[in-house]
Amino acid sequence: MEAPPGGSRGLPEKPLSATATPTLSSLGAVFILLKSTLGAGLLNFPWAFHKAGGVVPAFLVELVSLVFLISGLITLGYAASISGQDTYQGVVRRLCGAPMGKLCEACFIVNLLMISVAFLRVIGDQLEKLCEALLPGVPQPWFTAQRFTLPLLCALLILPLSVPREIAFQKYTSILGTLAACYLAVVVMAQYYLWPQDLAREPRPSQSTSSWTSVFSVFPTICFGFQCHEAAVSIYCSLRPRSLSHWALVSVLSLLSCCLLYSLTGVYGFLTFGSEVSADILMSYPGNNTAVVIARVFFAVSVVTVYPIVLFLGRSVMQDFWKRSCCGAQGPPVLADPSGPWVRVPLTVLWVAVTLAMALCLPDLGSIIGVIGGASAFFIFIFPGLCLICTVDVEPIGPRVRYCLEAWGVVSVLLGTFIFGQSTVAAILELL
Repeated sequence: MEAPPGGSRGLPEKPLSATATPTLSSLGAVFILLKSTLGAGLLNFPWAFHKAGGVVPAFLVELVSLVFLISGLITLGYAASISGQDTYQGVVRRLCGAPMGKLCEACFIVNLLMISVAFLRVIGDQLEKLCEALLPGVPQPWFTAQRFTLPLLCALLILPLSVPREIAFQKYTSILGTLAACYLAVVVMAQYYLWPQDLAREPRPSQSTSSWTSVFSVFPTICFGFQCHEAAVSIYCSLRPRSLSHWALVSVLSLLSCCLLYSLTGVYGFLTFGSEVSADILMSYPGNNTAVVIARVFFAVSVVTVYPIVLFLGRSVMQDFWKRSCCGAQGPPVLADPSGPWVRVPLTVLWVAVTLAMALCLPDLGSIIGVIGGASAFFIFIFPGLCLICTVDVEPIGPRVRYCLEAWGVVSVLLGTFIFGQSTVAAILELL
């Protein structure tokens, strides 16, 4: 089904394709969507397989989630074409009303800010482990501490990658980041078969009996690992050619490729360490393992390349707020355009500075990652489900199709609400 033009019940008469120039090829869209998904969650999947009770329960949860993940992406593309908006929060605000749009913006800022903090903390931890591997058995000098290496990395690499105006620029760094994530998966697989001398082999773990509680507890980890829906609308609006069938193909290819990498990493990491697997799979391996050291470097590169995509999405929310607040206000012309350098660059510097300060001050991000996974349910399940329900109300479709789509939207909203509630309660209990 191709995306129909707008114009129904007060929606834009001009289709979105006439208001923006597509600049992103299919391959570039696949790489950006894939890299938006392949982040710190890749390190957690072996632990998630153990937490679910084994390979089979984890696979079942992953396959069920994959159906909703792909459905959510396709729904967001369809909703963007109907609403005529080019941002996630703009789509929600246009279709679901201003109050829901404000809730979406608030969730967007909080979730993306916490994701950025988690990424910087992961990068800092990997840098510390690399310094320990390069300087074994000696006191670590001051310039190897996170308080020096992380700000330096942000100033020299992360900030320049985050300043560009368009997300299409990230397709080049996304290719590098995707290859880095692939290398990590290959290392986890190879370590299971090669068994280096410095790694004591453990017996293949037996499948533990899983309860419904343990299986459901894996959903936040999957949401955290597969979250790319925040970038879906921006990528769809940059896609060339822009059609729903084309977007569906891009979405399916990206998530299936991501699912393969996550599954291989989860299975082989779990089978290697069993119940002793760490929440960060790289922390389970000895620090002097050469392949693991290289994997740390590559994974740090992978996270560095996905941070600018997260920042771009968070910055777009602030730019929308700036545009609405400054509309009609008197001021310098250079400040009227929120995408101009006089507004875009300060917002980028502010985002990097705030997330850097939080990453250096917070001692532990374990509970925050659980909250991030729960908050991601809003963008993967709840908001797409609401957009689907509101979209079928303004489109001339048959009653049977309408009932099916509305039912699917209701199921998505209910499932997302359950995941958010379950993960939030679990995170609070862990803090207490």
